[in-house]
Amino acid sequence: RSVNIVAFGNERDGFSEDNQQPSLIWSYLRRSALISQIDSSLSASHVGNPVFTEYQTCVFGNVRLVVHDCPVWDIFDSDWYTSRSLIGGADIIVIKYSVNDKTSFQELRDNYVPMIKKALNHCSVPVIISAIGARKNGVPCTCPLCTSDRRSCVTTAEGVQLAKELGATYLELHALNDFYIQKYFGGVLEYFMIQSLNQKSSEKMKKRKKTQKCHRVQPPQLEQPEKMPILKGEASHYDADLHNLLCCCQCADVAFYPEDLSTVVEAHKVILCSASHLFMLLFEVKSPADIHDASIVLTAQSLFAVEAGAPRGILPGVPPVRVVVKDAVFCSCLPDILRFIYSGAFQWERLEEDIKKKLKNPEKTEHVLEKVRCILKTPGKLNTAKDCRSHQIKRLYNTSLRLFFNTPVLADVIFKIQGATVPAHRAVLVARCEVMAAMFNGNYLEANSILVPVYGVSKDTFLSFLEYLYTDSCCPASILQAMSLLICAEMYQVMRLQHICELYIITQLQSMPSRELASTSLSIVSLLKKAKFHNSDCLSTWLLHFIATNYLIFSQKPEFQDLSVEERNFVEMHRWPSHLYLKQLADYRNYVHSQKCHCAVM
Repeated sequence: RSVNIVAFGNERDGFSEDNQQPSLIWSYLRRSALISQIDSSLSASHVGNPVFTEYQTCVFGNVRLVVHDCPVWDIFDSDWYTSRSLIGGADIIVIKYSVNDKTSFQELRDNYVPMIKKALNHCSVPVIISAIGARKNGVPCTCPLCTSDRRSCVTTAEGVQLAKELGATYLELHALNDFYIQKYFGGVLEYFMIQSLNQKSSEKMKKRKKTQKCHRVQPPQLEQPEKMPILKGEASHYDADLHNLLCCCQCADVAFYPEDLSTVVEAHKVILCSASHLFMLLFEVKSPADIHDASIVLTAQSLFAVEAGAPRGILPGVPPVRVVVKDAVFCSCLPDILRFIYSGAFQWERLEEDIKKKLKNPEKTEHVLEKVRCILKTPGKLNTAKDCRSHQIKRLYNTSLRLFFNTPVLADVIFKIQGATVPAHRAVLVARCEVMAAMFNGNYLEANSILVPVYGVSKDTFLSFLEYLYTDSCCPASILQAMSLLICAEMYQVMRLQHICELYIITQLQSMPSRELASTSLSIVSLLKKAKFHNSDCLSTWLLHFIATNYLIFSQKPEFQDLSVEERNFVEMHRWPSHLYLKQLADYRNYVHSQKCHCAVM
């Protein structure tokens, strides 16, 4: 017997400097008298950004308790397959938030609660919403950067309304002490655990009663079909790709110099502009009138000076635009700042530590960090130190680089496909696709060409491919579109996109009812042939098992005859139901008819 609990959200006070505060789930597991020894493990999508912590223990003596604690809501954006699997396997869901972090609460309410409702569908999984912390509305803030945010708290009415939308139980935990953890939160959680165990026991008894044998001759037992191969998703390496772009400096189109021109640091306009309105202003993507923020304009003018007469446009082979950094202290830290931006701009604490070690002067360190805050600033909004810490400024590129997808702004290459043109940026293409990196940096015609023809794929498929390179996500509209995108991904050797398309096709086919599968015009055999031809071994193996598992449906279709001899032999060997079962069923029917008795099953 087991109970699976999934917890989402960060209960820590966003204004607190105590990052060692234990989480709600860990506090309950550590203090509860019902819990035995706890084992924990960390799962991560990439180094430095943990997705969830898994705890395994025993409760009520011999009941296995598995808890997945996911403090970062980004799992719904970056890995929908894992988040859907976690919710699908949950017996109880816990949603946590701090009453003193209204920004995170609004993001939860507007963006992630609809996703949870959709994933739950019509499942009757109990949900507990825990509002954590004592409200700090009455405490004035002395920091000049965050006078407004301090007084913005999540009210009880807002929490109750959110609970009503999800049909959840609402709890307010003013502190993570013994009373609120064990008696209040623990009491409600243990009630739902008992309810879950009772429901599972009831379902088990019903199944047992159905399978009890009677004294008369029983019909043959139909065994379950063979388990299909499981495809595992590949972790994202988006941040690493862009960080490597900075290290190798391929396709750099901007060079930063100190005033004495003694050193040079190269970078890429599209990456910098995706992270900062200040760089948009500097490279004339936006005008001062578009920014509507005098502090950004003044910072740009005081920090940088673009060389007069710098070339504009999309001419390959043009030297990088020269930018003089007027602030010598800031210029000495520029490599660390660029590394911070290219790595996703979410490791603020690491940037602080690197600059402190380099400057060894608190005043200069704060001066440089204040400039970085202004560079990352959203026009018209105050950026506090809290806003710059982990998970407050989210991974920039998978949202901000979308601004430059399929637009001519800063573009330095144009693809010609099916009579249409698609603008793009060499820096993004080189960072995200090894084939394009070789194409634009090797001894190929494309290396010195503005116009690059594309053959073998449609415009819509190629746009979806480019969208993945820019945003690290893709949403195919159909199985056929996913297969076309898979073929394009194989052509350019982008393996993770290929795996995403495979998972999408498998998920769509698994959710298709038998009646729809029998009437659909979609040719599964054709998908199998394409998967084999384009080296998608995992998908082709899964499709063969899928045809064998649905043998009675596919054997009646004309496309079944298109299977090769080897494929036909595999399907016949693994078919479901098997020849033996059908023979036993025919014998049983003959027996029932000969006995002239009524069969309770047939």
